[in-house]
Formats: sequence, C-alpha cells, structure tokens
Amino acid sequence: MAESTSTSQSLSGPVLLLGISGPSSSGKTTLSRLLRDIFPPDLVFILHLDDFYLTDAEIPVRNGIQDWDCVESLNLPELQSALVYIKEHGKSPPSFVSKEDQNSVGEHGVDADTIDELKKMARNLVREKGWTTPIAIVDGFLLFSEDMADIRQLFDLKLFLRTSYQTAKRRREARSGYVTLEGFWEDPPDYVDRIVWPNYVKDHSFLFEGGDVDGMLDESVCTNIGVRAMPREAEQSMAACLNWAVQILVPVIEKASQ
Repeated sequence: MAESTSTSQSLSGPVLLLGISGPSSSGKTTLSRLLRDIFPPDLVFILHLDDFYLTDAEIPVRNGIQDWDCVESLNLPELQSALVYIKEHGKSPPSFVSKEDQNSVGEHGVDADTIDELKKMARNLVREKGWTTPIAIVDGFLLFSEDMADIRQLFDLKLFLRTSYQTAKRRREARSGYVTLEGFWEDPPDYVDRIVWPNYVKDHSFLFEGGDVDGMLDESVCTNIGVRAMPREAEQSMAACLNWAVQILVPVIEKASQ
C-alpha cells in the first residue's frame, strides 16, 4: 500500500494526526508537550506509544532481561483501534487514560522568550486561518518501523527525531524509571547497550543509507513513507527541533485553511 508522502495534501479526516518517532531519549515526548503548549490547548492532545504496552508479565524476555523496546512488547491492535477512533472522531477514545504523563520529562532547554514567540505566532495563525481541526500528537519509539507499517500509514504527518548513541545512553541512564501498567520499571545496568540501542538499529536501519543509523538518512525511503527528518543541527537543541516542527506545521495549516 502506498503511503502518504506529501504534507500539502488534504487531511484524511476530522483531525490532523501527527506522529513523532525516533530513538529512546531523542526528545519525542518533550517536543510533543512543547507543541501542545504552543498551540491553543483546546486543539491539541497527545497519545504516547508507551500507553500501549502489554502487562508487565507479558513483556518478552531476552537473555534473562525484559525487553520493553521491541514491537512484541506492545498491544498493537489496541493502538491501531485508538488511532482509527481518533481519525474518525477527532478525539481520544472515551476509555483512554494515559499513564505516560505520570513519567517525568527532563529539562527541555528552550528559553521562555522562544516559547512565547512561537506561541504568539502559532495562535495568531490559527486565529487568522480559522483553523479548528484538532491536532492529535502520537509519540513513540517504533511508530515508523516496518513492523508497524499498517499503523504508520495512518499518520498525516510523520516527524523523525535523531540522536546519537552517546546522547541516548546518557539521557536514558539519567532517568529514574517508568510507570507501567502494573508497577514501575527501572532499567538494569547496561540496558541501553544490551537492549535499547540494538533494537533501535534493527528497527530503523532501513531509513538510513547503507543501514548506518549514524549516517545519512535515505531520502528516497523517507520520501516514500512520508517521513520528515529532523536536521542534524537540531540534535542537541530542542529549541531548533521545536522551531523545525512548527515550521512544518505552519504550511499544513495554511494549505488546509484555503
């Protein structure tokens, strides 16, 4: 099935479904929450892929360690059902409750003046264009993988964040842990090296030239599946990443409002 490749096409329903993906600790949730803060709050809501994990007891075990970073750890039918509901109704399923918002997010490093400037621009644009379409943001580490192609094609916009192994390891190991369906998970020692990064490479090497996740993205592959990749210079700057995401959303709003 051919996937959407153009952000200028008409929306496919009563909502703009925006997927934000990338490796663990690349800033997906931080960017999602900043976008929610910048646009009018009644227009934006967030779903997290982490809200669709299986129960703790159902998480696969690899080499004696639970693997929370693989597709087999996720309830994909429930996720797909939720996204289809959003596409049809423009809002979250009535029974949906997020546990992911109980997890902490580190300092984003975007100064207040930048946020205020982007907020003013975005809200003026929404008002001037009469934009009333809800924006549903879904963030998750596997949204654009080949194993989730049926889910991937549901998104109107797909933003892919990047980060280096060193940065992902440092940020992930600085986290206190994660609220789960049945308790709390803390990464055991060397979890990034044994589970997180190898899984990221396996699931995303197809997006890169020669399969090298530290190299250049394969533009033909990204174009074919409609993925917009964050500029390399934004990897260490959430302000630059946020500005990039907003600049992608602006023409979509302008085009859809014509």
